[in-house]
Amino acid sequence: MKGVTVLGSTGSVGVNTLDVIAQHPTKYRAVALTANQNVARLFEQCVAHRPDYAVMMDASAAAQLQQKIAAEGLAIEVLLGADGLAQVATLPQCEQVMAAIVGAAGLLPTLAAARAGKRVLLANKEALVMSGQLFMDAVQTHGAELLPIDSEHNAIFQCMPALVSGRSAGLEACGIEQILLTGSGGPFRAVSPAALVDVTPDQACAHPNWEMGRKISVDSATMMNKGLELIEACWLFDVPPEKIQIVVHPQSIIHSMVEYVDGSVLAQMGSPDMRIPIAHAMAWPQRMSSGVERLNFFDIARLDFEPPDDTRFPCLRLAREVAQQKGTAAAILNAANEIAVAAFLAETLQFTDISRVIEATLSDVSAHAATSLDTVLQDDATAREVAREHVARLGAVA
Repeated sequence: MKGVTVLGSTGSVGVNTLDVIAQHPTKYRAVALTANQNVARLFEQCVAHRPDYAVMMDASAAAQLQQKIAAEGLAIEVLLGADGLAQVATLPQCEQVMAAIVGAAGLLPTLAAARAGKRVLLANKEALVMSGQLFMDAVQTHGAELLPIDSEHNAIFQCMPALVSGRSAGLEACGIEQILLTGSGGPFRAVSPAALVDVTPDQACAHPNWEMGRKISVDSATMMNKGLELIEACWLFDVPPEKIQIVVHPQSIIHSMVEYVDGSVLAQMGSPDMRIPIAHAMAWPQRMSSGVERLNFFDIARLDFEPPDDTRFPCLRLAREVAQQKGTAAAILNAANEIAVAAFLAETLQFTDISRVIEATLSDVSAHAATSLDTVLQDDATAREVAREHVARLGAVA
């Protein structure tokens, strides 16, 4: 039986991971679960899955969870904070780590898992976006396995030859011409740019196909999510950004494609359900049931494709520009985006100002060579401070 640590177990990816684990109780066991401050849901998960450890980032929440676990008589040790996350990501009884903490907060425990030689199931795209070469070097140096969980990157992985990752041989050696990275276009794909000024957080979070957390839902609405995925794909598959074409596909049935030099295009298809890539990565190189509803081609009837509109989605343009750069530029982009999205969700910033905050921050903060994790984290912190200043200025104008 394989032990699994689920970093971010109360989010959508974490919940789906536990669902897959529950379907295969003789193959997998959740040995550690973590959350930020959602005590109620983490306690429910502890009762259902009986892990060895539970981690809360918030001290008050950890105390509440400890009381509930003691009252229930569960033999679960409650840990706190970043040290607790790093501990459960490197447990000897843990073979796989689901990295599903949203945002920059997931970088350090995910990197710890890589350095411990674990199979890292990467749903936290920010880890690669921020640390890029440092993260990939850790995977190689410590003999870790890195398997993508984002539906698009998992689809690309499935459409490539049977390698641990594209980095094992390179695109040319595999006969690959380019990667076609698909995206739904989110809830505002057909909305005029002028109408986006008055968008509310609830509207931005109403994704037509996927059930996700609020931050990633806003990223989908701005298509920054696709921009971050482009940067992540460059690192995962050792490919320059000009070899990645973004394709808007509203139905979210084809999750991404790989085009080969002979003109063949391989596409991975499936229902828009995160349990598919989760089950694939957990069982790889084998296959196992994910519990999802089977794809019915007669219900689908049609598949549509269109190019992304940079006028409607300026965040995607900014991410493309950053993908061409080296060093900490991507960490600066990600930090500014996290601050801007948080302000939008708090209703102190307009939807259309998210891209303005990011662009202004990229202009004001100088990127450095990403030679160390300290440099990455320092530029991340600087970018957040500058982004907050731009949020305050734009919020005051609005």
